[in-house]
Amino acid sequence: MAERLRDYAHQVCKNPEDRIFPISYEAARMIVLKAGNLIGIHLRPHDLRRHAATFASRSGVPIEIVSKLILRHSNLSTTQMYLGTINDVEAIRWIDNLYG
Repeated sequence: MAERLRDYAHQVCKNPEDRIFPISYEAARMIVLKAGNLIGIHLRPHDLRRHAATFASRSGVPIEIVSKLILRHSNLSTTQMYLGTINDVEAIRWIDNLYG
């Protein structure tokens, strides 16, 4: 499945600003909210973004990669503040909620 997604992304994303799935933020917000409701948690797109960054960082991905490729921050200090707001207990709670 990941290989098919990667192939699709390479086909549709010719520029760094291209989107894999060209939907509006509001449409994405509704999809994520509905998914959260299905499993009984309050979930927002920002929560998924934050989770992906935290998971990558705690898995050993260099902060520069997390900053530039996952979060697309222009300034590394923004990423450091962003990741610094999540403690280990909160990160584990989110991972448990999403994968438990």
